Amino acid sequence: MKDIKSCASFSKVEPLCRGWSRDRKYYVETRAGEKLLLRLADIQSFDRKKSEFMWLEKVAALGLPTPKPLEFGLCEDGQSVYLLLTWCEGEDAEEVLGRLAPAKQYALGVKTGEYLRRIHSLPAPPDVEPWDNRYGRKARAKIDAYAACGFSFPGDERFVGYVEDNLHLLSGRPQSFQHGDYHGGNMVVSSAGEIAVIDFNRWDFGDPWEEFNRLIWSVKASTVFAVGQLRGYFGGDPPLEFFSLLAFYTAVNTLASIPWSIPYGKGEVSAMLGLAEEILGWFDHMTNPVPRWYRDYCPMRD
Repeated sequence: MKDIKSCASFSKVEPLCRGWSRDRKYYVETRAGEKLLLRLADIQSFDRKKSEFMWLEKVAALGLPTPKPLEFGLCEDGQSVYLLLTWCEGEDAEEVLGRLAPAKQYALGVKTGEYLRRIHSLPAPPDVEPWDNRYGRKARAKIDAYAACGFSFPGDERFVGYVEDNLHLLSGRPQSFQHGDYHGGNMVVSSAGEIAVIDFNRWDFGDPWEEFNRLIWSVKASTVFAVGQLRGYFGGDPPLEFFSLLAFYTAVNTLASIPWSIPYGKGEVSAMLGLAEEILGWFDHMTNPVPRWYRDYCPMRD
């Protein structure tokens, strides 16, 4: 810690072990009573982490409840890069939502949808590759990886067919800054009932609507919350064009989740295969792009 500019002010440093990030994370308290988050990454991540710090400054300028960047630099004798951020107090939203009244779950979903719309107000750099080229290549690679992984689930051809038949939907899509992993597991709810968005380390640029490819995890935590998120983002019911792309991005991610799960063991593979079948049912085996859980909550979409 000696290379960290503010380390002399630290009174407590505790490692944090939750999450999938490769960053080493620490909860920090200072002698002045401040609560901070320290993230360390390998020096090979220097350029990306420097950009992350810059984009977190842009997000902070929007006035949203997110970690505010304080310091960036090298540490551990130049072998690591660090980001020092403000701490967002609260419990994991996925764990809290089930204890709340449905109206509160919905209200928090609406808030996070509104937050996301403001995050997407930050445009991608003008030299970013056109979305149809970049994501089209990614989608085909994920289909190939699924085909070669050795596992399958009933009805998988419906996902593959939907993706192949709808690649044209990517043409002309705008691109913005993306959180990269936007769902309840990367949000915290304070004791006062306020929700904050954390963990921007998977940030990227892309179609703003692709950001909803993680909505499945919010649905698993609370369908009402997920519905609120969509309605908060769009200020009401999303357009059918959105749902067509939601089905597309969800199909791609679902296929990709199977080969992704293999290194984590048979239990994780079985869980992802089961989830894939469940998601296929949401879209009536890809015959309706409006997912069943949204139609159940908003019958006017039927």
